[in-house]
Formats: sequence, structure tokens, C-alpha cells
Amino acid sequence: MLVVDDEPDIRELPELTLVKMGLGVDAVGSIAEAKERLRTTRYQLCLTDMRLVDGEGFELVRHIAGLAGDLPVAVITAHGSAENAVAALKAGAFDYVSKPVGLQQLRTLVKSALSLPERNAATPAGQPLLGDSPPMREVRELIAKLARTQAPVYITGESGSGKELAARLIHLGGVRRDHMFVPVNCGAIPESLMESELFGYRKGAFTGADQDRDGFFQAADGGTLFLDEVAELPLHMQVLLLRAIQEKRVRKVGATQEDPVDVRVISATHQNLATLVETGRFRRDLYYRLNVIELKMPPLRECRQDVKILAEKMLERLSRQTATSPSRLSGPALQELQAYDFPGNVRELENILERAVALSSEEQINLEDLRLHPLIAQEEGEQAQASAARDALEGPLDRPLPAYLDRLEREAILVALAKTRFNRTAAAKLLGVTFRTLRYRMQRLGIHEPPE
Repeated sequence: MLVVDDEPDIRELPELTLVKMGLGVDAVGSIAEAKERLRTTRYQLCLTDMRLVDGEGFELVRHIAGLAGDLPVAVITAHGSAENAVAALKAGAFDYVSKPVGLQQLRTLVKSALSLPERNAATPAGQPLLGDSPPMREVRELIAKLARTQAPVYITGESGSGKELAARLIHLGGVRRDHMFVPVNCGAIPESLMESELFGYRKGAFTGADQDRDGFFQAADGGTLFLDEVAELPLHMQVLLLRAIQEKRVRKVGATQEDPVDVRVISATHQNLATLVETGRFRRDLYYRLNVIELKMPPLRECRQDVKILAEKMLERLSRQTATSPSRLSGPALQELQAYDFPGNVRELENILERAVALSSEEQINLEDLRLHPLIAQEEGEQAQASAARDALEGPLDRPLPAYLDRLEREAILVALAKTRFNRTAAAKLLGVTFRTLRYRMQRLGIHEPPE
């Protein structure tokens, strides 16, 4: 281990701790000395203070990153200095600890660093991220880099583009791979239950709390918490989430003290968080804590050459499920798929192929089995319907206003749901409303999801 701090008394604590863990330690007091040691010695972890006599810890982080090796760097930041912690992670640091350095926190950090997989390690087990297009190759390269850090990751992309799969691959490729990956859809949790679901509660905290219960943070302790549709969090929960991320501690509902948690947070949304920040719907400080590193998942229409690979793998999986020979795409069917824009991305491709396999009477899927033309006709019908609605609004109303508006609202929701294959998150995006608002309006208007 290489410890860098210009104050001998402060340098002594991590040095003694590491020696007690059975590790060899070189301790130096400046960036220059550290660079000299790095030229002659191979280390497994570098622990550096942020402020040094001859510069900032950032300089050492960038220097080590430029060596193109596998050496993880952790920085020691001043207590409560969230800006420095975020800046260090963006510069390429593996993780950070705040002063005063806790011994247990330091031991956990060291053990994590020592368990990092080699940079050229095999792809983690699980569903792969398929595709040979340049955008997908870039995504896989960035996922491999992100897996070797503890930095919070913010994944953007349209609905169905594979955000949760990317988060799982980051988890499986890193030091937390042997612990839980806990996915949470923030838009699906009722606002009144959100705090207790995330942080847990104590017995007697509220009516029905007949025993202590852990939340998602406790379930993900040592692993990764994936907050999908994080834009749906109400403002008061954003405050609590910010504190949990900064302090690495959470307080259960009804508890009097906070408990430490070791969780890596990965968040995702199809909405534009920067726009929500500007309109006051999302906290700026939380945005900067979540968006340390951004991973953008490309839509399928930007990776058309990957459609063939994805379709073949999906058809193989469908054949295993039905214990039949794999279906094949005819030439015209493949061309039609490659020309289609896929507003629902990979999820929509999977739905189209499942339907085509069910409708096809042969092992080969032909153009007519895809039934993409009704989708195009549906879009044209939507435009005609919208034009008719505008014309109707310009003329006199021959029915009560509330009933007329309910009918228009119902039609708009049904059109959006049909276009997104009843994906309510994507439909809410098309309508320009939140997931929670759409769910409420569907209940009020008696719109139910069709049976399978």
C-alpha cells in the first residue's frame, strides 16, 4: 500500500491499521515522493490526502490514471466536503473516506480495493449487452471502467434501452459482485410508503409496524442499490436520499439514531434531470451527487446493425422456452425490422418477435408475421384523431364539458398506451406527465391493463 499525507501524525493511523491487516506499507509526505515510489514499486492501493504540501490529491489521481495500470486510488477528504469527494471520483478515484477516518471504514475500503478484478478479466456472468455497433462498443468499454470504481453512476436513455441491464453489469464487474443488487422503481412506490420502503422502520413507528423491518438500503448493504426512475422521487425524499449518500448512514422510520450502510448507488431515468433541476422539480445538490459519471444508453434506432444479432439471440431464447426449433427471420422481415424506428427500443423488439413466433405457422418468420404496418397506420390514425379533436374544440360543444374533457383525456391515454404496448412509464413520457399522475388518471377513468 502507498499512503500519502504531509502530516506524520495523521499518516500514522492508516499506516498502523494497514500493517495490522498484514499489508506492507510505504508512507510518503508529498506528491513528488509518491511519483518517485510509483516509478519503482508496484502497489495494490494508493491512499492519499486531498491537500498536500506540494499540490492537490487530484494531481496524483490523474497521474496514476495516466499510467494505464490497475492501481486504485482512494482520497481522504475533509469532513462534509461533498464537492471534493465528487471531484475526486470524477477525476478517476476508486473511492473516498472523510476525516476523521474511521478504522472500520478504512478496512472496508482496503478489502474492496484488494478484491477488484483484473482490468482484462472475463465478462461477468449473466445476460450480456449485445451489439457490434460503435455506440454499443463504447457503452461496454465505459461499463468496464465504471465497474472498477465506487463512483455513483447516472444512466440515461429511453424506455426499453437496457438501463437496468447496464446497472447489473456494472455491479457484476466490480468489487460488490458477491453482494446484493437491489433494483427499485421509484415511480411504483406510493409516496406515503417511500421513506419506510427505502430506509426501513422500527416496531411501533406507525400503525401496522408490528416488528422491525429493513429497507432497500439495508438489503443492498455491501452491494448496489439501483434507483430506477429516480426523477419520480418527491422533494422531501430527495433530501433524505442526499443525506444517505453523503453520510453513508440511514435512519429507520421511528429510530433515534442512524445506522451505517455501505451501498453504491446507481440511478436511472428516461427524463432529463438537468431540465427538472432548472424547473425546481429536482434538487440541484442531489443531481450533482447522483450524476458523478453519466452513462448514456443509445436507442435501438441508432444501432440498426445490432438488430440482427439481438433478434437471433431472442429467437434462440424463445425456442428454449417453448422447446421448439429456433425460428428464423426471412430476408424481407429482417430488412423491415432494421428500417423500423422502435420507439420502445429493445423491449419492443422482444415483444414483436414473441408475437411473430406465436402467429407464424412456419419456422421462418415472414414479413406479414411482424405486423409492423398496423403500427404505422396507427400513428397516422393518431394524427387524424388529434386533428379531429382540435376541430371539435374550435366549434360549439354539444355535450357537458366535464364528460367531453374526460372522453378526450381517455382517448389520449389509450393512444399513448397502445403506442407503447401498455408500458405506463413510456406512455407517461409521451403524454408529458409523471408516472404517478398517469396511474391516478387511469384509475379515475377506469382504464385497466388488458389480460395476457
